[in-house]
Amino acid sequence: EKNGLVEVLPYGAITLGRKGERLCEMGRLKKAGVVGFSDDGRWVVNSGLMRRAFEYVNMLNLPLISHCEDPHLAGEGVMNEGYWSTILGLPGIPPEAEEIAIFRDISLLKMTNSRLHIAHLSTKKGTELVKKAKKEGLNLTAEVTPHHIALSEENVESFDPNTKVSPPLRSREDVEALKKALKENVIDVIATDHAPHSQEEKELEYTRAASGVVGLETALSIVIKELVNPGFLTLSDAIAKLTINPSKILGIDRGKIKEGGVANLAIVDLHKSWEVRKEDFFSLSKNSPFIGWILPAKVEFTIFKGKIVYTSKMEDNKMRK
Repeated sequence: EKNGLVEVLPYGAITLGRKGERLCEMGRLKKAGVVGFSDDGRWVVNSGLMRRAFEYVNMLNLPLISHCEDPHLAGEGVMNEGYWSTILGLPGIPPEAEEIAIFRDISLLKMTNSRLHIAHLSTKKGTELVKKAKKEGLNLTAEVTPHHIALSEENVESFDPNTKVSPPLRSREDVEALKKALKENVIDVIATDHAPHSQEEKELEYTRAASGVVGLETALSIVIKELVNPGFLTLSDAIAKLTINPSKILGIDRGKIKEGGVANLAIVDLHKSWEVRKEDFFSLSKNSPFIGWILPAKVEFTIFKGKIVYTSKMEDNKMRK
């Protein structure tokens, strides 16, 4: 914490070991400093257990974050189920694996009058379920990742393991629905789902490679390229979904520039483009699907707690070395 260059705020697990069998001691975890609860990457299948989790977070006034994917429907799938999975000969994950999980979680949310945040929404039907629940006045928020609005299942044709993510990249129709949901504020947050993996974990045949991509260093530029420049979002709306809205959901005083506030800032040149290159990443992991892309909006400075911790000149020096 003393030497870190970013602020890390932890989630607590919903269940012990994320096994979906017994609830964690949520009260003690809140006292330890968690800002929410999630079984990250795993859906809590037991509805009775999830109901109790909703009841506890309601008392603790913290969000419950759900990875909505029914593991029994997802099975051993590695990409979206449909035309492209058939053509490529890869096991698919049907959109219904997400949609059924969302429906169950919203039903429990309604039953308990609690609060829910749905992580990395990826399907058109999922956005419709969220929209309906919000109209009913439920305390529900949702997020999408940059890669789910920039890529589709067709990108898997390359068999690049960096297109293997969880949930999987979906159809073009789903991608357009996600963009529309962002524009209509059905989706509140854009979050990276940053998942670093080693070269050994990623450079395997597609079915054996680890799921997930790094996203922190490309997130803003992808959002501007895919959402701001085409007119789906204004720049201020995009920034809010990356900063202000997540802060509100987590109940932390961040995301705004104000007198006396925490000076965590990024200064960006919106008119400067840059190429995504493995060798330029500061992350030790290089598993990005955007290698070789030319993106807008170059970060020139990063300021953490009032101190400059990054400048683009650092990257220039790194390239020279």
